[in-house]
Amino acid sequence: MKDIFERARAASRTVAALTDADRSRVILSLADLLDNHGAEMLEANARDLARMDPANPLYDRLQLTPDRLAGIASDLRHVAALPTPVGEEIERRTLPNGILLRRVRVPFGVIGVIYEARPNVTFDVFSLCLKSGNACVLKGGADAEESNRAAISLIHRALESCGVTPDAATLLPSTHEATAAMLGARGYVDVCIPRGGRRLIDFVRENARVPVIETGAGVVSAYFDADGDLGMGRDIVANAKTRRVSVCNALDTLLIHRSRLSDLPSLAAPLAAKSVAIHADPEAYAALSGHYPAELLVHADPASDWDTEWMDYRMGVRTVGSVDEAIDHIALHGSGHSESIITDCGQTAERFRREVDAACVYVNLPTSFTDGAQFGLGAEIGISTQKLGPRGPMGLREITTTRYLLDGHGQTRP
Repeated sequence: MKDIFERARAASRTVAALTDADRSRVILSLADLLDNHGAEMLEANARDLARMDPANPLYDRLQLTPDRLAGIASDLRHVAALPTPVGEEIERRTLPNGILLRRVRVPFGVIGVIYEARPNVTFDVFSLCLKSGNACVLKGGADAEESNRAAISLIHRALESCGVTPDAATLLPSTHEATAAMLGARGYVDVCIPRGGRRLIDFVRENARVPVIETGAGVVSAYFDADGDLGMGRDIVANAKTRRVSVCNALDTLLIHRSRLSDLPSLAAPLAAKSVAIHADPEAYAALSGHYPAELLVHADPASDWDTEWMDYRMGVRTVGSVDEAIDHIALHGSGHSESIITDCGQTAERFRREVDAACVYVNLPTSFTDGAQFGLGAEIGISTQKLGPRGPMGLREITTTRYLLDGHGQTRP
């Protein structure tokens, strides 16, 4: 493992020295290879899928389709076309002693990413790291082993075709030993980013000896206020919950104002059409009883359901008496990822924006918009839920650091 990390460290200097045009050329070459060799990716992915139960919530994350491959290729081309943040000057001033001080963006060096059954992450991370001048070390899950090997093969072909060392992107074995090696690679890996569920993120945070940026885990809520528009709310809740249930921005808990319980059957109707099981508190259960399929209506367990990231066709519904209660619920059970309010009251919306502590706060929008591509960042390396450093969708700027450059003409310090 030490040899692998040493080669990645050496490659990071090569990548940092490339021009932006050179980096973009590699990414565009990879997009072309993906277009031309999509069948290879799908065959490898099919072998992974054959080992997983289709009922597993991770199955959707693991699955690649021709449309998804086309989307990945499109994201690669988008990243290639973005302006690089490397070298961007974010501060310039002349000190009283005549020294010119500048602060510029520079690559981290080597970025390590540990992720689960998400083969698209292999492409996303590589393109963003390369474009921002970083080498990357990737450690995918065993569930996606065949898909990730096929992806790294295409990545290496793209690098080599453009005269860049394949050590700029390294795929570690999908073993626990490889995870431990990355987390202990001080002096080689500059930052580690886990992408996955709470268990993975907690493990990385508790065991890493290298700096960590926490991403991914999302216990996401939407609050339907006393002044919420029913038609808008119905569309927002359905989109947030059912667009893709396995992603971290999917809705987990609907909070509904007590005065709007009579509207809950209508609000939930699109969910029934998608066979979403609702874990309802007593008031919400009573409001839905007889109006929602009985086999999909469950009494909520308040000891666990409000803290669950479902990643499935399941959702909690809890009744609150005010926006204060909704904010308190989010403070207690949210993960700092994405939260939404549905209301026509500007004052209530402003309170929600001001007091809810999350990376992304929405008014009259579904949380499904928490996505780097939707934010105009190209692909994303993850959704940071921490406060120190980057927060929210992490694009190119978020995976650079800064350096001070000072120029003088012989000044000495008294």
